[in-house]
Amino acid sequence: MNMPPYASQLNLTLCHTCGQACPAADPNCARCESPLHRRKPNSLSRTWAFLLASLVFYIPANVLPVMYTDIFGSGSENTIFSGIVEFWIAGEWDLALVIFIASVAVPCMKFLVLGTLLITCQRRSRWAMRERAKLYRLIEVIGYWSMLDVLVVAVIAALVQFKSLSTIDPRIGILFFGLVVVMTMFAAMSFDPRLIWDAEVENA
Repeated sequence: MNMPPYASQLNLTLCHTCGQACPAADPNCARCESPLHRRKPNSLSRTWAFLLASLVFYIPANVLPVMYTDIFGSGSENTIFSGIVEFWIAGEWDLALVIFIASVAVPCMKFLVLGTLLITCQRRSRWAMRERAKLYRLIEVIGYWSMLDVLVVAVIAALVQFKSLSTIDPRIGILFFGLVVVMTMFAAMSFDPRLIWDAEVENA
């Protein structure tokens, strides 16, 4: 099976800004004049830094209270998990499910996928390269909706108060959770998915 030539074999570099294929010897893109790089500079180290920062912020985001709830006259401060449990016990399983998906399932999936991509790229692994590329595209798609994680408490507060069931106010934990969202977004933006295929080029 004849494989098409790689860009490096054709001495071409793809512009990160406009997508123009430019001669590798050119310092800047002929179309938009952006600096040219064969790969995003320091992609792995920058992605690791943002990912580790998000993991650090995720600890206080779960330990500290993220909201104060007053349901039927009974007020309490809740962490992410205790808030999920409280809504579930109160019969608001739909709100509990929204919080769980936005605040637990999605961030943990980002941590797992980005960590897997980083480790396999550093090891120059050829394992499941196509599937890993699809996982990165999944993270990109989720990234478009990441700010919903930050707004989930405000949305739920509006829904609950509209139903006249309780009052909800944000607490300091939501700030750390917002930092988690921002750091994971930066991590995904810093990662260069072409690093996944470098192992194939090296063994070609």
